[in-house]
Amino acid sequence: MQSVFRIRELRQSAHMTQKELAEQMGYKFDSIVSMWESGERKPPSNLLPRLATVLDCTVDDLFVKSQ
Repeated sequence: MQSVFRIRELRQSAHMTQKELAEQMGYKFDSIVSMWESGERKPPSNLLPRLATVLDCTVDDLFVKSQ
């Protein structure tokens, strides 16, 4: 399943591990970030502003741009 989010790309650009991102988002386990990155789950919409802040990007940057 292809993710519509660019979380992995943005996380790697920020030199963060999945564990570090999970912790900064308030999660105990990095498996949630893995699920977001694989497209298995989507981050809750109410967390997108926080995710963008942690990844130092805009909410729009989180999404794959359609061509």
